[in-house]
This record gives sequence, structure tokens and C-alpha cells, in this order.
Amino acid sequence: MNARNRALSAVICAIASAALMAQFLVVQGRAPGLGPTLWGLAGYFTILTNSLVALAFGAQALGRRLSAREAATLTISIVMVGLVYHLLLYRPLVPWSLRWWADLGLHRIMPLLTAFWWWRHAPRTLVLRDLPYCLIWPLAYCGYALLRGAFSGFYPYPFLHVARLGWETVAVNIGGLALAFTGLAAVLWLIGRLSR
Repeated sequence: MNARNRALSAVICAIASAALMAQFLVVQGRAPGLGPTLWGLAGYFTILTNSLVALAFGAQALGRRLSAREAATLTISIVMVGLVYHLLLYRPLVPWSLRWWADLGLHRIMPLLTAFWWWRHAPRTLVLRDLPYCLIWPLAYCGYALLRGAFSGFYPYPFLHVARLGWETVAVNIGGLALAFTGLAAVLWLIGRLSR
């Protein structure tokens, strides 16, 4: 692994960690203690995916190289964080506030930086049989979020809110997300094929 790859990986890890810490501080101001803050944050795909990105790129900065499947899964997941946020969930925030900075890092800078890293440094050995692997994390998250919601009544994203939408609509929404993830995975596979 070359020095530029490791240096960019360290930058990605640092920015993800800073954005996560900023979001933690924002939520901690509204939650009654450390446990509820962490539990609340752990309900969001955005937080969990940015955490995985921080850990993976931190490990890579220390010398562990991501496989083609791992790189594609992380890239697709964090890019989808940005796309879903901007297409479905975006709300204007007070500029320059801590919440604004956290939002900027988690939903904009991290997807762009990770996509740039993938373009410059990721292995181009993704094959078609790897594409279903890229669905494991988002589908596992959907199951986890629905299970949490069934017990707590809290659904972190409106398109997963079974109590309001019903199971059939939520199933359709999850199917649509799965298709979007698969489409993005196919784009990465095609780019890898063309750039070899």
C-alpha cells in the first residue's frame, strides 16, 4: 500500500471521527446521559456507517488493505448515506453551528471523500458475484432498525416507520433501497471493468 493511500485513509478516518464526535456532542446536549446518547445514535444508518468507515480507514492507515468487496461495500453505503439524506431527509440547519458541521461531515464530506478514495486507490477486482455482498450491511441494518422500532416505537427514518406506513409499504421501500444499492454496486463494478 503506497503512502498516499495510507495518508488519505488517515484523513478520512480523522474527519469521520471528528464528525461523529460533533454529532455526539449535539445529541448529548438533549439526552439524559452517556448511555441514552450512544443508544440513540446507534439507531441511525448514518452514524453506524460513518463509524464503520472510520474504523476501516483507520485500520488501513495502519497498514491493513481493504479488499475489493469491503471497499465497494463501504463506498456504496456511505454514498447512499449522502444520496438518501439529500433526496429524502434534508432540512436546512443554522449555518456554522455544531450541528451544521456534524451534518456537513457525515452527509457530504465523508461520501465525497470515500468516493474519491475509491476512484484513486480501491482495488479494481470487484466481480459480479460480489454484488450481493454489498447488500448485507444495508439489509442487516433495516432488520435491526425494524426490530428496535418494534420494541421502542422509534423508527429513525420515515420510510421505515411501520406504525405509520404499514409493513407492505415499508417492504416496498426496503426493496427500493436494495435496488438502489445494487445499482450503485453495478456502477462500481462497471467502472472497475472499464478502468483495468
